[in-house]
Amino acid sequence: MSRTVWRAAVLRGLAVTAALACQVDRDRPGPPRLSMTINEDSVQSPDTVTGSVRADDTDGLDSIWLSVDSAPPLAADGLLEATFIATFRAGVRGGHVLGDRVSIRFTARDITGYLGGLDTFVVVKGP
Repeated sequence: MSRTVWRAAVLRGLAVTAALACQVDRDRPGPPRLSMTINEDSVQSPDTVTGSVRADDTDGLDSIWLSVDSAPPLAADGLLEATFIATFRAGVRGGHVLGDRVSIRFTARDITGYLGGLDTFVVVKGP
């Protein structure tokens, strides 16, 4: 085999390998995918905030937490399922004034230890 033919064959093989590598969509380890829906964007003080959360992870979910305001987090066991969906109803303490932001944090951990989190807030609309 001549040197030119050999080089062309090697380059063609590398091009095919690179093209195949680019086409393969491989799952890579990472944190759970999270989404959260809140039913209202403003609350009174005291009040209740409601909504729903969803966590997805192909490895399986270990633990899920939802923190609203300064209250201890609501926790759930993921039961090693790939998807967790739940609605929530959590209290907002009194003492907030107009314009205060009440934090809402949704966190999930998969069975491999990756931790994902979402942060948002609702605004207090009155004393």
